[in-house]
Amino acid sequence: MLSRYRPVDPAEAADVARTRTMVENEADPWLRTTPLHCTASAMIVQPESKRVLLRWHQRQQAWLQVGGHGDPGESDPVAIALREGQEETGLTDLVPWPDDALLQVVIVSVPANEHEPAHEHADLRFVLATSDPEAARPERADAPLRWLSLPEARDVIDETNVQETLSRVERLLVT
Repeated sequence: MLSRYRPVDPAEAADVARTRTMVENEADPWLRTTPLHCTASAMIVQPESKRVLLRWHQRQQAWLQVGGHGDPGESDPVAIALREGQEETGLTDLVPWPDDALLQVVIVSVPANEHEPAHEHADLRFVLATSDPEAARPERADAPLRWLSLPEARDVIDETNVQETLSRVERLLVT
């Protein structure tokens, strides 16, 4: 997947290069104990309404896309994004949209907490769609969900890399 992916700018090209190097050199690039490891995430959309679903991430104190780490034995980033999306939203009808193509590759810094040191995620991002947006339910009380129009989402997203994710999703939704 990474070998076929074409980054859109020099910053993403650098992230893709670092991710490819890590994947080639690590026995398990999903192992969360390494300083740089893979994660998979997705912007969930409801194509008919052109809305996106954002989740509050307590650790980052930000509205972000769904996603996370691979479980032991998992290595398919699309399957990981789907599992994480289902777990975090309760949506059981999620499907890759408009296909299972990689949307973006971003290396993000994760601050230390009481359980783990600071590290980096090589986040592989996708788009997932639901036809039943009203079925969305947060997995925890401290991780609320919000369906937002594209302009509303832009207003609550602070991270530049997630703004770029939203721009790429917007191009897909308006075509």
